[in-house]
Amino acid sequence: MCGIVGYTGCNEAAPILLEGLETLAYRGYDSAGIAVWDGENIVMKKEKGQLANLKAIVAREPVFGACGIGHTRWATHGEPSYINSHPHGDAKKQLVLVHNGIIENYIRLKEMLTERGLRFVSDTDTEVIAQLIGDIYKGDPIPAITKAIHMLEGSFALAILFRDDPNRIYCVCKDSPMVVGFGKDGAHIASDIPAMLSYTRDVTFMGDKQIAVLSPEGIAFYDEFGSPIDKGCTHIDWDLDAAKKGSYEHFMMKEICEEPVAFRKTAEQYVSFKTGRIKADCFPWSEEDIPSLRRIRIVGCGTAYHAGLLGKKYFSEFARIPVEAEIASEFRYSDHIFEEGELLFVISQSGETADTIAAMRMAKQAGVRTVAVCNVIGSTIAREADDVLFTYAGPEIAVAATKSYLTQATVLFIAALHLGCMRGKVSEETAAELISQLALIPDSMQRLIDGRGEIQYYASREFSEKHVFFIGRGIDSALAMEAALKLKEISYIHSEAYAAGELKHGTIALIEEGTLVVALVTQKRLAAKTASNIEEVRVRGANVLAITNGNMPEVDSHCAKVWRIEEMNELIAPFCAIIPLQLFAYYMAVQKGCPVDKPRNLAKSVTVE
Repeated sequence: MCGIVGYTGCNEAAPILLEGLETLAYRGYDSAGIAVWDGENIVMKKEKGQLANLKAIVAREPVFGACGIGHTRWATHGEPSYINSHPHGDAKKQLVLVHNGIIENYIRLKEMLTERGLRFVSDTDTEVIAQLIGDIYKGDPIPAITKAIHMLEGSFALAILFRDDPNRIYCVCKDSPMVVGFGKDGAHIASDIPAMLSYTRDVTFMGDKQIAVLSPEGIAFYDEFGSPIDKGCTHIDWDLDAAKKGSYEHFMMKEICEEPVAFRKTAEQYVSFKTGRIKADCFPWSEEDIPSLRRIRIVGCGTAYHAGLLGKKYFSEFARIPVEAEIASEFRYSDHIFEEGELLFVISQSGETADTIAAMRMAKQAGVRTVAVCNVIGSTIAREADDVLFTYAGPEIAVAATKSYLTQATVLFIAALHLGCMRGKVSEETAAELISQLALIPDSMQRLIDGRGEIQYYASREFSEKHVFFIGRGIDSALAMEAALKLKEISYIHSEAYAAGELKHGTIALIEEGTLVVALVTQKRLAAKTASNIEEVRVRGANVLAITNGNMPEVDSHCAKVWRIEEMNELIAPFCAIIPLQLFAYYMAVQKGCPVDKPRNLAKSVTVE
């Protein structure tokens, strides 16, 4: 959730560090800081609040030097403050470090170090790490780091500067992402790829308890016991401009506008629109595997879980196989009975979501085969899953997930369709027809985006709402959950999703005069039933907005406003229906003056429990 950057080379470090922190600001933070070796000392500059505060300090009091580390902190231990901001150092002033993650045994370690005479100045678990390494350090960083990491419990990514070794950065991680790369002007470290794209495209993802030593000449790697190891690198082909806002006011709007391209690029990795066929060699099952496949489980967090709910519908419909979808944080603490023939799908945009990683590892220990749906090559989930189905969304910077949700659902749709064909539940003709309809989706999406002025106008009239309810049946119920999440996380409007058929079982008590209800009606076979639910809330004073799949007269007469997507197969409709719902959330937030890309209390990549 926090952000780490580091650089050592032949250029001034401070501007590179500040640029990297700016790139990582989307991850969420409440303070920022840097530490740079100036030729004599390690100089720290840090400040509470926005990165602009730190930049102002550095502008007034420049820091010169070619080796440094930086950090954006999202508070977990200790309130947001100058004292609790990173970097942190040890009492002997031998080192400073920055840290992502949570140390679970920090209180016990702090008590031990306090008994040894060390005094602490902050409330953070991070200072405990600095003091621990400083207490162990006897002049050689590697032994001190290896001993310390075996005493730490929890998750961590560390970047460390030692006063006695001023041109090197020492890095180590466990259950928290760390990426290193070497460019023409020196070595770089970051907690996420976009911070490095301006300097290098060839990166190495560090494994648990592996140590990297960055110097101006290169990067050396060691295992958890300090023995040298070799590691390869991964080439990142993301477009650098895709990680920049360009002419858009917000990253979220830019990323919504990129969805037609992201959808096509992802879909074309797995199907051929020219031949109407699925690229069978892209999927991790063969004809020999099919008879033994008994059940599918899908896990994810937040938006990824909502994509998994669509995946559940798709696998049930196409493959006719038992499917369960569960929130990863609940899955990992449930007492599961795993059986032979299970397949677990784990979904994560970043590939570093802590609860999803833990759920995957638990299943793997039980012998369950795992398939990742992920956007980042070389991420923890991508490395550890038995198989990976990559999405091709490119970098997504806004905290609110848009194109990652779309591409995750796209991959699950095609995977389910292929499995249905393999199991003999879907004919080649049906598959070809569905693929031909998928080919039309990008243009339909683009027309919805081009017509967003209507949504903007509607939001300008409704942004003062305090409560918004989303209702739908079947696949629309799953879609409603994502729509409600988008609205609440960026506009701070209380919004909830309910299965429309459940209204009379309690929820309808919340409806009063003027309540905004958004009804999703993309399945014609359920339109009449949903229309009845719409009428139930309308007569109780609700102001109803409907999103329909083409013309649905039985729905129109009950609603104050209707937005239509072009008529299409109901299983494909969510790919287009999500566009106006994302735009609605965006414009509601803009009208309220909310920080759209960086909503309060949230982070892009949730790498701790």
